[in-house]
Amino acid sequence: MSYVLNENLMLPFLISLESISFLWRHNDVLIFLVDLDDYDTFNTAYLNRMELESLERLRTGYFKKRYIVSRTALKHIVCSIVGERSASGISTYNDRHGRICILNHNELYICVSYTGSMAALAISKVEIGIDIELVKKLSLKSNLRNLSKKFISTDEPLSETELLKIWTLKEAYSKFSNKNMHLIFNKELDLSSVNYWTSVLDNKYIFSVITHSDSNIDINRLCKINCYWD
Repeated sequence: MSYVLNENLMLPFLISLESISFLWRHNDVLIFLVDLDDYDTFNTAYLNRMELESLERLRTGYFKKRYIVSRTALKHIVCSIVGERSASGISTYNDRHGRICILNHNELYICVSYTGSMAALAISKVEIGIDIELVKKLSLKSNLRNLSKKFISTDEPLSETELLKIWTLKEAYSKFSNKNMHLIFNKELDLSSVNYWTSVLDNKYIFSVITHSDSNIDINRLCKINCYWD
């Protein structure tokens, strides 16, 4: 898969939880876009003690909301994949590098990214890194422009959108490799052994994906989970 600078895609269709098991059988990577604005109250019913402790360490209502919604949605997705009877039976934890893991399901690779009111959740059979950013979210500084010199061989100036795509690819790679962003920001990425893709979604979001090898990737928007309120 080659690096694409100008591809623009529309946001995918909405799908329900009932479709996930079918999608999982036919793909290596499932990515779900979750609209945080679909959920207007905080329901911690699906969080376990360790997750509640992590929630308490978050300082703002925005960070708390996106943690609750993303973990709850992730649990319902994984529940559909592994055949668990209830999402309450799914537990998440962070490894020593901060990567999200599913307890007793080391065969699943998880990656989460946020921007504005959107959360992107990746559940994969292979190692995965993703990043999503609003097109106008980042203020591009001179050091970010230097990324183009280390990543793309071109004499042409790059637009801010193109530079932001490079930023998201760097972020996705840091999650894929489980390394802090500051360790790779000023280093040239060796992408010879990975599969990567970067695009614009709906003229609003920049989205990047990195996996180990050529993988079947399916991206969907997730319908509001009504049982979230149970």
